[in-house]
Amino acid sequence: MALPLSRWLLALLALVAILVGVDNMERPLANPDEGRYSEISREMAASGDWVTPRLNGIKYFEKPPLQYWGSAISFKLFGANEYSARLYVALAGLATMALVGFIGHRLWDWDMGLAAMLALACSPYFMGLGGIVTLDMGLTLWTTATFFAFLAAEQARERPATQRRWMLAAWAAMALAVLSKGLVGIIFAGAAIFLAMLLARDWRVIDRIRLLPGLAVFFAIAAPWFIAVSMANEEFAQFFFIHEHFQRFLTTGHRREGTWYYFVPLFAAGILPWLLVWLWTLTRSWRSAPIATNGFSWPRFCLVWALFVFVFFSLSGSKLPSYILPMFPALALVLGLQLNQLPARTLALLVLPLALLSLVLLAALGVLLGAYVPELADANTPADIFHAFGPWIVAAAAVMAATAFAAFLLFRRDDGAAKSLALVVMTLGSVAGMQLGFIGYDAFRATRSAYDLVQDAQALEATHGGGPLDPSVPVFQVRTYDQTLPFYLGRTTTLVAYRDEMGLGLDIEPERGFATEASWIPHWIALPQGYALIRLDDYAALVAQSLPMRVVARDARRVFVARK
Repeated sequence: MALPLSRWLLALLALVAILVGVDNMERPLANPDEGRYSEISREMAASGDWVTPRLNGIKYFEKPPLQYWGSAISFKLFGANEYSARLYVALAGLATMALVGFIGHRLWDWDMGLAAMLALACSPYFMGLGGIVTLDMGLTLWTTATFFAFLAAEQARERPATQRRWMLAAWAAMALAVLSKGLVGIIFAGAAIFLAMLLARDWRVIDRIRLLPGLAVFFAIAAPWFIAVSMANEEFAQFFFIHEHFQRFLTTGHRREGTWYYFVPLFAAGILPWLLVWLWTLTRSWRSAPIATNGFSWPRFCLVWALFVFVFFSLSGSKLPSYILPMFPALALVLGLQLNQLPARTLALLVLPLALLSLVLLAALGVLLGAYVPELADANTPADIFHAFGPWIVAAAAVMAATAFAAFLLFRRDDGAAKSLALVVMTLGSVAGMQLGFIGYDAFRATRSAYDLVQDAQALEATHGGGPLDPSVPVFQVRTYDQTLPFYLGRTTTLVAYRDEMGLGLDIEPERGFATEASWIPHWIALPQGYALIRLDDYAALVAQSLPMRVVARDARRVFVARK
């Protein structure tokens, strides 16, 4: 039974997605990724150096610059604020959803494209990462564009001119994927080509990729920055290509290791609320997949490519929760086809366990929040933070339970209009639940951001010294580094006895930091005025040495002090 397409419904969903995205963009930036990537972009916009990325004034070559450029332009246009910092990511998420709908229309029809968009919008994993400043949503956009353009080119084999345009579009998108997060953009594209050959047993795919014009397009887009940054920084090539790619994948030196099943629960959460639908239809999605006269099957292609992404990062020595995001648009296409074709009563049976599980989760949260908050709380995260977060996560679970039951009742009516409405209800409920969780998570911002610390310091200095923090006075971070502090100060800080990810930059320009606390103390004492962020235990040790300090602001973990 096909879903009746409603243009006003699509417009309503787009409006809701935009409103949720805008509301979600005003939260203070959190450590570490949001502070790191926002600050790099802020410094790029402030310095006018669009070639060499810098973090806290220190050369930073871990990732290419496409998102830095996008966010720096946003800062230029709209100022250095949270909205500008998240704008590129939010637009990348919306563009990815639009791509899913568009390619679904080309592969099947608009009903299937709309269902695929709804499946992707239902994912709290996808929608959540659309409101967090990481590089993964940008990578997902351009990887999805590469994958879908290649898929469209394979579908258009009998039309050479159309096939050529789509294949060159794939090369261009691959270049932008490389500029988003490095060589993984090439690896994913190469995997797509190999898998297409393997599935269709068609080794002539290599003849259809338009290698020479494609390489010309790819290098015209990707090469200029790599050449420019290498010419300006002789240490770039070894660090970027060897350290950040091969060593990151093959070793656990980045301290981001995880078990082989690390991404399994993330995948299960990411595909909610359609996990049971996906499991129920997995074999059907493969066995009943439409196969073109040329032997190409786009559902099988999507499934195998998504599996490749999952396995690739599962084998990596470096794992972070956001890494498998690029697999979800391809899976959304397959889910869209199944949601479009499955009988409504079957969907009702597959949604009912989710509704019941949501009720169990709701009850469990009530018990956990009452009984286990004292055990979860510690000096760094006081109990009142968990108590503030609790009602919001309970509300999110309640919305999900109500949404699942409403969808169940609509699916049971077993008609096209009710089925369409059920999918929309499930989508809006998922988005609303995710948004409630984000609002509640703001309770943790004192532990994840320097926003409140800087606000308190500015307010106290305004009353103590007649004005806010003096922008000409140096700021130090002693044995610690808060990624959001430079962003909220609007200027860089000087590191003391801290290296971590900025070790390469400090080796190149050692004058940008103090290697030891002992070498910094005489400098601090000699200053007419200075500010420093210090962890509580280190602060106590410095007080014992009679170091001149006046506490300007504090939180549960650290203090912000002035020289006098």
